[in-house]
Amino acid sequence: MTHFGLLCPSSPGHLNPMTALGKELVQRKHRVTLIQVPELESQALAAGLEFQAIGEREFPPGVLAQKFAQLGQLSGWRAIAFTLDLIKQGGTIILRDAPEIIASTGIEALLVDQVSPESATVAKYLNIPFITICNALILNQEPGIPPFVTPWEHNTAWWALLRNGITYAVLERIAQPVRQVLDEYHHKWNLPLYKKVADSLSDLAQISQQPAEFEFPRTRLPQCFHFAGPFVDPAGRKPIPFPYEKLTGQPLIYASMGTLQNQQQRIFQAIATACADLDVQLVISLGGGSTPETLPALPGKPLVVQYAPQLELLQKATLTITHAGLNTALESLSQGVPMVAIPITNDQPGVAARIAWTKTGEFVPLSRLSVPKLKAAIQQVLTEVSYKQNALKLQQAIQQAGGVRRAADIIEQAIATGKPVVRHTSF
Repeated sequence: MTHFGLLCPSSPGHLNPMTALGKELVQRKHRVTLIQVPELESQALAAGLEFQAIGEREFPPGVLAQKFAQLGQLSGWRAIAFTLDLIKQGGTIILRDAPEIIASTGIEALLVDQVSPESATVAKYLNIPFITICNALILNQEPGIPPFVTPWEHNTAWWALLRNGITYAVLERIAQPVRQVLDEYHHKWNLPLYKKVADSLSDLAQISQQPAEFEFPRTRLPQCFHFAGPFVDPAGRKPIPFPYEKLTGQPLIYASMGTLQNQQQRIFQAIATACADLDVQLVISLGGGSTPETLPALPGKPLVVQYAPQLELLQKATLTITHAGLNTALESLSQGVPMVAIPITNDQPGVAARIAWTKTGEFVPLSRLSVPKLKAAIQQVLTEVSYKQNALKLQQAIQQAGGVRRAADIIEQAIATGKPVVRHTSF
């Protein structure tokens, strides 16, 4: 039995898959401790995990929700800058608080989110093994892979490689304040500085919740990199009431902008207007960002709820309209449901680009969002059978990828042997 510690950002898109992975390890008789801000204790305990609080001064109960509400009002580069500031604050807290907690509680190995290089730094400082978990779109850089914040298609032309390289350099410049905090602790702890993203990644195993089929062609991933498919725990989700009796039997379109970027009412207005005269029933989940009562009357009288049982509705859906959060995209594909994406910020443009590349849907950039463009995309995906067929192919790929069970197998092997877990296939 191993005592694992979990370190990841506090947002649902990172926390939910990491918690699902932790629960799988608990079921295998390991100890798992989530190290997080205080108000997430109940979520850890509900999943059967142990909990240790960090950042109690900076994040008393209520502050995290306030931060997420602020983020929900932003888009594009403003949202990226706000997210980086949160990452810097969270990283500082982890570097300051986590080492003592890990040492005092006897944690023997860490599962660290790929977007949290400071967590890898803590593992190196304490000289304990760690596994990199890619809960968001994978960040491993290659010249032919567009940066995750862009909606660019895969292209190996010289100008595309140049464009990618310049954008990676710009992102590195923007992230410099985060890097400065890391560098200070690396100097303090006498650790080599990170020169590139790969320096903060595990040599034992790197595990993504994408299936390989939902990623651009890769040529430079390390041999210890594994595409495991979504980390989902349906049984761990709280039951959400829903008026199923109001479903009409028409083709169901499920629309959600996720749990963070969900406070821009004009997006919901555009979705409702685009669907108003189609022979469909539109269900809109507000993701907790607002309540149905606060929205103006929407065209077509869609069924609007504050929260929705997403997995259950996706089982009934014909189409998903999404912000292109990775979790929603993978859950939609897990049910064989094609998508129309409206990416807002962070890695959502990159997810949208992969939706288009796999031909499991189309996307409309937020900067170009209009009712005619959105309606055209919806009608295209609804009427062309190839989108559904491709979504079903991805559904099969996800089923074969293994999910949390395969991820846990890899983790157990890495920790038991202390050696890299090498994949036996190429991408």
